[in-house]
Amino acid sequence: MAKKQGKPVAQDRHFCDIAGKFKNNIYGTTKGQIREAVLKRDLDDLIHGYFANTPLKILDVGGGQGQLALYLADCGHQVTLLDVSAPMLELAQERAESSNLSESMTFIHAQLQDLPALDIGQFDLVLCHAVLEWIVEQQHALAILKSCLTPQGVLSLMYFNKAAQRLANMVYGNFDYVSNGLKVKQKVGLSPNQPLESEDVERWLNTLSLQTLSKTGVRCFHDYLRELDKAQDQFEALLSLELKYNKSEPYASIGRYTHLLLQIKE
Repeated sequence: MAKKQGKPVAQDRHFCDIAGKFKNNIYGTTKGQIREAVLKRDLDDLIHGYFANTPLKILDVGGGQGQLALYLADCGHQVTLLDVSAPMLELAQERAESSNLSESMTFIHAQLQDLPALDIGQFDLVLCHAVLEWIVEQQHALAILKSCLTPQGVLSLMYFNKAAQRLANMVYGNFDYVSNGLKVKQKVGLSPNQPLESEDVERWLNTLSLQTLSKTGVRCFHDYLRELDKAQDQFEALLSLELKYNKSEPYASIGRYTHLLLQIKE
């Protein structure tokens, strides 16, 4: 972490050095499987409904190893995947080649903040999932994402929900951690630097004239299980209940992540 006048200065977090850790610790777990299933359900509903099954021009910002980008390309859409991690981007390219999807995909090695200078145009659908919580200037990042949308475009935004992080730690009995504002002296490698309060996100979206089409909680039940082995042993039952309840309150607001579909107000 950089220092300014002797004090730590918050910095954006990148994952150029731990692509393999992401593959094993996130994408290969029940947490990752639920997240991917929820996002695919929400995006399928959006594409079949709002977009009436038309082929789309899609931008996946911070798309990592390309799970969703490859899925959407396989559904017939043109997808641009942008990520700051070269190792993750290489993994995505390899998967695209092995799946014969290279012609439907474009890969850009850059970070979200580079988008204005790249001048790659506007998109019908912009994805930004589990990225905002690693960025310091979050409201500015949202403004950049909005600028990438066509007038009728949709932003798919998923962010790490600080209220759910607080609730889960209370359930675990981590009272000192909660009292300390969910801060520790040394950050765990995959623990988000800048978890978001939903009230802040709502205020920023209102300032940017972005309105919500839908709200979903991601992992509304999984992260509160007392018997952790049930996530693996009874995964299908758990996933079914996540999908059944995660668009309804209060569950939509206590998911570890919050997934919003947003459009520009007319």
